Amino acid sequence: MSDKQPAAPTPDETRVTLVQVAKLAGVSPTTVSHVLSGKRWVAEGTQETVRDVIRQLGYRPNNVARSLRTRRSRMVAVVVPDITNTFYAVLTRGLADAVDGAGYGTYVCNTDGNAEREDAFLADVLDRGVDGVVMAAGRVGAQVRMGPAGSGVPAVCVGGALDDDPLIDLVMPDDTVGSHAAVTHLIRRGARRIAIIEGPLPSGSAREEGYRQALLEKGIPVDPDLMVRGDWTRPGGRTAMHLLMAVPERRPDAVFCANDLTAIGAIDAVHELHLAVPADVAIVGFDDVDAATIVNPPLTTVRNPAYDIGRTSGELLLSRMNGTYDGEGRKAVLPCPLIVRQSA
Repeated sequence: MSDKQPAAPTPDETRVTLVQVAKLAGVSPTTVSHVLSGKRWVAEGTQETVRDVIRQLGYRPNNVARSLRTRRSRMVAVVVPDITNTFYAVLTRGLADAVDGAGYGTYVCNTDGNAEREDAFLADVLDRGVDGVVMAAGRVGAQVRMGPAGSGVPAVCVGGALDDDPLIDLVMPDDTVGSHAAVTHLIRRGARRIAIIEGPLPSGSAREEGYRQALLEKGIPVDPDLMVRGDWTRPGGRTAMHLLMAVPERRPDAVFCANDLTAIGAIDAVHELHLAVPADVAIVGFDDVDAATIVNPPLTTVRNPAYDIGRTSGELLLSRMNGTYDGEGRKAVLPCPLIVRQSA
């Protein structure tokens, strides 16, 4: 009698197979495959049965084998400038929620706002064979147009210019209308010297346009001395605000900040000068990140629909990846309502 123990089963030997799912559900393996891919019509009752069996057996598709067979990775990539900015975290969640139900995973590439890192990430994910790309990095360069479009990989740009690329879809917040509403609100509460802290070039032009429109409509001249640039960060907003407040007789009575982190940094600077928000200077942001409700005072801001932007981007990608749409690039513009709190 041998004391040798039988070898432990390998992961492939213990993995539930598609054939087992089909047998228990009483359908063909092809039907199970159609339910998983969503590419072919399957009766709703049959779908329910198959999904119940999948949950019961704990079936997980063998993505490696499927990728080799179909030459598809079942992965999409999202390229963002700063994953610590909750706007991009929420956007990524919306994207993941949109594509997860169709069996796609998500790569997240954080560029730190560096153009070279952006290009390197894009080249890397294309080499990995991703099935779609969402560019939310704030810079839409030649690599984007030459990359996904040239490689046949569907792409969505968030908020960036497309240069009329026929193969790339665009999802964007209505920055101009949202910014116009923010500055109009400041004017209505009596502000006349209204500054703007913008993001780095070339981003943010639509928000500046809304700022300009609101001032000119009310007969307030646009003063270049009240227009400074930040870098989308809290420290950058603090530095820009100190610059605006450096000459007491030329200080603004209100500031529109092109994102919330900038606005929170601006509030920091006002407190450091022993002044009050909004009594001495009113501040409005843009994005409505979670921190906007807990800063002191709570931030009046324009809500940037980050989750909806991510989800819409995912839906546009899916329609191209599953072959239900192959036409010209589409443009989805989402509304940005003003949320009034205590900073203005």
